[in-house]
Amino acid sequence: MSLILFNKPFQVLCQFSRQDGRATLADYVSIPNVYPAGRLDADSEGLLLLTDDGKLQHNIAHPDHKQAKTYLVQVDGVADAASLARLQAPLDLGDFTTKPCKAVRIAEPAWLWPRNPPIRSRAEQATSWLAITLQEGKNRQVRRMTAAVGLPTLRLVRSAIGAISLASHPLLPGEWTRVTAAELGK
Repeated sequence: MSLILFNKPFQVLCQFSRQDGRATLADYVSIPNVYPAGRLDADSEGLLLLTDDGKLQHNIAHPDHKQAKTYLVQVDGVADAASLARLQAPLDLGDFTTKPCKAVRIAEPAWLWPRNPPIRSRAEQATSWLAITLQEGKNRQVRRMTAAVGLPTLRLVRSAIGAISLASHPLLPGEWTRVTAAELGK
């Protein structure tokens, strides 16, 4: 059984099949028969698990077995106590209501790599950083949550899946390493 931890770069598609000349997982991982256990959209960066074990893939991705996932989020605007409280409470996003989560304001991570291309900056508009930990993971959920509280996402980096994090497994974008299911906390 293979379990691969990959740091997905910005604008890389979360699939192995080629599409319109865009970068995919195949440009970085050449291990045969591994597939993503979960997804990150092309605009998001950070940790992604890949495995060749269908049962483990199901357990990682299935809503009943969701691993906590932590995202570092740069938002347009300054997150105050009220917006953090709204993010943490169940939030109605129209097609579903989020489960309670953890959301805290953090300093910009000093260890975080620069994004290419860089995030736009406007001198008159402040930004802030949040750490959001979810037990679920719907399509573009973090981006939709921050937008719903008036703080559009500028940059999103998944920094942890279960017990595995960029702190425990420091990988630069495009790098990968083998991990065990025990490390994940399964």
